[in-house]
Amino acid sequence: MIDRTYLRENTEVLRDALENRGADVDLDELIDLDERWRELKARGDELRHDRNQVTKRIGKLVAAGKDEERQEAIERSKDLKSEIEDVESEAAELKAELDQRMLEIPQIPHESVPLGIDERHNVEDRRWGFDDLRELPAAVTPHYDLGEELDIIDEARGAKTTGAGFYFLKGDGARLEHALIQFMMDIHREQGYVDLFPPVPVKSEAMRGTGQFPKFTDDAYRLGGSNDEEYEDDDLWLCPTAEVPVTNMYADDILLKEDLPLKHQAYTPNFRREAGEHGTETRGIVRVHQFNKVELVNFVEPEESYDRLEGLLDEAEVVLRRLGLPYRILELCTGDLGFTAAKTYDIEVWAPADDMDDGPEEGGRWLEVSSASNFEDFQARRAGLRYRPERHESAEYLHTLNASGLALPRVMVAILEYYQNEDGTITIPEALRPYMSGQEVIEGHEKVGEAALGSGDRD
Repeated sequence: MIDRTYLRENTEVLRDALENRGADVDLDELIDLDERWRELKARGDELRHDRNQVTKRIGKLVAAGKDEERQEAIERSKDLKSEIEDVESEAAELKAELDQRMLEIPQIPHESVPLGIDERHNVEDRRWGFDDLRELPAAVTPHYDLGEELDIIDEARGAKTTGAGFYFLKGDGARLEHALIQFMMDIHREQGYVDLFPPVPVKSEAMRGTGQFPKFTDDAYRLGGSNDEEYEDDDLWLCPTAEVPVTNMYADDILLKEDLPLKHQAYTPNFRREAGEHGTETRGIVRVHQFNKVELVNFVEPEESYDRLEGLLDEAEVVLRRLGLPYRILELCTGDLGFTAAKTYDIEVWAPADDMDDGPEEGGRWLEVSSASNFEDFQARRAGLRYRPERHESAEYLHTLNASGLALPRVMVAILEYYQNEDGTITIPEALRPYMSGQEVIEGHEKVGEAALGSGDRD
């Protein structure tokens, strides 16, 4: 979050940053709230000083035996106490409102972030893998059709058991998902990441700490009440990303310089209501409400964070390079930055089946599989993440970064479309074969129930 001192002393800088982001925040109202709160706080301090002086005077009057003056002083002390309570109550209300409103201010973009209104102004940094594309079928079948034909993705039964945006992976589809998770975690372990298996439910405080709340409250899945009265008021949400529990595991802690950089990876299922809100991607697993992801979270000293961002980006890219999947790197513009990010690179994998207006020359479309972001001290201030540069020095806020390493459904989509063959089978990328007992090809499964019958057979 933005420090209130920064709000007061750098108002115009912050105003320009918010304009570049396209953020609708009334800074003048915030500054007015802050001024009113500071005036009340100063008035409260003044009243407490006056009451302390009256209290001292009462003692002297008692010693001097001046009962009438002592009684007047006692009445004055009572009046001051009542006034202090009123002032402090109003100040507390203002501070609560101010604190809540400050949480609505997004991160200030880094000076190197390109200016732009939305995703149309993102800057493509580079591409990989297009110089040596594998031979594809004349007409690449979209993953949703291919997954159904091979009976490795079952959206209909997912919708039946849970709702739209949920799906089953079956047989080799499920095995491929498990293989990808273990493959990614093995790569990142090689890169020096420490494995975590965090809890999936998280508290509201944790969601605020990493910046999901209050802005994205409507996108989250809250755990419902319980039949047991002891648990019916639990404040728990299904995590939208492992970034939330992993970052907040150090909330209000003080790390040491020698602890940093601290690199954690965590696999979790993730839950987001917003995934289907746009009315697009109604077929397939590109935009779903539950998905698996391996998350990379870094804690670093401030002066190291932008070098670490470049390293973090490369660590996520390695997954796609080893899978042989073509991709590109985008640098997000100011208007497309996430709420908490000072700078972000998106990794977009190429899925060749569906032609899109902004797809590459080869056709197909781009699918975001990772955002590598530097949050600077934005999350650290919200969650109380500090470190001590030297053991004898005062604690300072550290910097946090994260990236998906990677989000699995879209990687799955890219594999199904890029590695499909003319006969409708799928070649398993060589890097994944050790994780699938040496299997080289996915040929599909026999369907079960009446779905396996033709309409004539069902009649």
